[in-house]
Amino acid sequence: MIQEMNPEKMMELFEELADRLHIELVLGTGDFVGGSCILKNQKYVILNKKHPIESRLKILASEFKSMDVTDVYIVPALREFIEEKSSIDQRN
Repeated sequence: MIQEMNPEKMMELFEELADRLHIELVLGTGDFVGGSCILKNQKYVILNKKHPIESRLKILASEFKSMDVTDVYIVPALREFIEEKSSIDQRN
């Protein structure tokens, strides 16, 4: 069960994690959901700032779940969120 944490704090933790992993988080607007890409050897996760923060958090959880972060310290509540949200997405 995910410990209660407000979405803004969760986003802050994702931003810190991305920074430690040298991943650029980019907020943009347009007709897209979001996801990751690599451009000139730099990894980016693109998020649509017009979407609710909960949707952006799910995108981040999915993207970080696909990375090998087993040897990276992640705040337990954030790691649990990544595991739980990404497993929910896989069932849908």
